[in-house]
Amino acid sequence: MNTFQSEFLKTVIRRLKYYKDLGDKTFEQLTDEDFHYQFNEESNSIAIIIQHMAGNMLSRWTNFLTEDGEKSWRQRDDEFTVHQFSKAQLIEIWEKGWNCFMGALAALEEGDLLKTVTIREERLTVIDAINRQLAHYPYHIGQIAYVGRMVRNTEWKNLSIPKGGSANYNQNSAIKDPAKKF
Repeated sequence: MNTFQSEFLKTVIRRLKYYKDLGDKTFEQLTDEDFHYQFNEESNSIAIIIQHMAGNMLSRWTNFLTEDGEKSWRQRDDEFTVHQFSKAQLIEIWEKGWNCFMGALAALEEGDLLKTVTIREERLTVIDAINRQLAHYPYHIGQIAYVGRMVRNTEWKNLSIPKGGSANYNQNSAIKDPAKKF
């Protein structure tokens, strides 16, 4: 794989692992019941978002280079149905989707990034298909973290810099890495 392709994939995988980790850290703070909280009838619970993301990942990334990303076996509407899965079941669903997705990325070889794939019969380069998901999945992970924060309220453990903590973070960061002072 040439340097650009290799670097692109490395950075994509690193960013995706970061976002998955945000989801994982949110799940650690939640009870079974928290996964099913809905603000109103039109909003999605964390459980539904997990079901949707996993369904999307399995559809898009199974036989990624050879089949349309919208598989005939996908039941997208069912992804938005309340199933009352337990926390353990939801995490299993989440991991299954991520394993499929990350496995497909890891299997890409030299020249694959410039190939054309289809998603819902739309032709995309592999780079564009990856970028499409790089926008889609963090969007939903942001929703997961937001709902998790609402549900846990004062028990929420921040996933990044807490409110009012920027100066302290920057100070400590500069101490750990003096090059960041400049």
